[in-house]
Amino acid sequence: MRRLKICMATTFYPPYNFGGDGIFVYRLANALARRGHEVTVVHDVDAFHLLSDRPPKNSYPHHPNVTTLPLIGGGAGSLDLLLTHQLGRPLLKRKQLRAILEDPNLDVIHFHNISLLGGPGVLKYGSAIKLCTIHECWFVCAMHVLWRFDREPCTRRTCLACTLHGRRPPQLWRYTGQLDRAVKHVDAFIAPSLFTREIYHTHGFPAPIRHIPHFMPDAELVDERPSRPDPELLPTERPYFLFAGRLEKIKGVQTLLDAFRQYDQADLVIAGDGDYKAELQQKAKGLAHVHFLGMLDHSQLRRLYAHAIATLVPSICYETFGWPALESFAMHTPVIAHNLSVPSEITQAADGGLVYKTIDELIAALESLQTEPDLRGRMGENGYQSYTDFYTEEKHLTLYYNLIEELEAARSR
Repeated sequence: MRRLKICMATTFYPPYNFGGDGIFVYRLANALARRGHEVTVVHDVDAFHLLSDRPPKNSYPHHPNVTTLPLIGGGAGSLDLLLTHQLGRPLLKRKQLRAILEDPNLDVIHFHNISLLGGPGVLKYGSAIKLCTIHECWFVCAMHVLWRFDREPCTRRTCLACTLHGRRPPQLWRYTGQLDRAVKHVDAFIAPSLFTREIYHTHGFPAPIRHIPHFMPDAELVDERPSRPDPELLPTERPYFLFAGRLEKIKGVQTLLDAFRQYDQADLVIAGDGDYKAELQQKAKGLAHVHFLGMLDHSQLRRLYAHAIATLVPSICYETFGWPALESFAMHTPVIAHNLSVPSEITQAADGGLVYKTIDELIAALESLQTEPDLRGRMGENGYQSYTDFYTEEKHLTLYYNLIEELEAARSR
């Protein structure tokens, strides 16, 4: 692939990010930069500060070929985000965005999470090849996660009532056909999982979607198994199961606490932070074998993954990808996943762990992987093999380049 000039456009980007979407953009931008491409990342700092009262954490070094362009609106930042949310297009930062995205030297514009960067209206900007990766369900759900009335996965569209129940102002642009018009300006939408592609089309998304799995960067992997975390990080010497992720109701940690109230043959280690943390800690009172570690960096998490009996992915909502499952596989550790969406898709396809639907099935899975080391070892190796077959940096970039070349050829015709 010749040297490309690429612009990544996203709402959140490290360190101004909350979850996997920003981390993926960071990984992709630097992977492309290491291969000689020139990458610019435009993101909205105001959106991070609107949704967080904490300063950004951790440092994220960049390859010299990566340039970041943070958008900051000053005193009008919150007003700009409100207008973008309601109108579905950029307003106060429109000139900045257009100047960046309409650079005639760009070869590729790659949109990611654009919910507060510019809504669907920003998809019209620029004339380069345009890609858009689907990181969450925002295109088909004003609440982003297809989590209906804060109690169940969405199987029947009641969008206006659900938005009001979630105490968010309705986005009237969703009822005007604006999205249908905007997606026509994108050359290809990309889903990281087959489930995501299916659920989008089930909910009426009006454009075709390609499947390109996410990846773990080569630079973040190590050849040797890291040592067990020291007591300052891991306050237990017993065998443990690991949960790593945001502490929100939809992530299902409360289900794990219900299970570990009955199962005390191993510890439960919870790495992450979020709005639901205080309620979870209250629910875990009296469970001495449950440990909350807070936010950790990637090297700390890697050590936890490597020495866990299994990684637990109990999400009770539709996930668009399963980062904890993939990160676990990369460390030869099996997964126990709720049988609902992408984490179970990844786990079952790899034969890299067990899935469950009920608390009793979860407890049985915990017992199996703790007491059967041969099963645990086999599933861990299966997961690692799946990672090397489908989720490496090289595999992802090969599909990425092929798609760009295909779209360029189509434009030439």
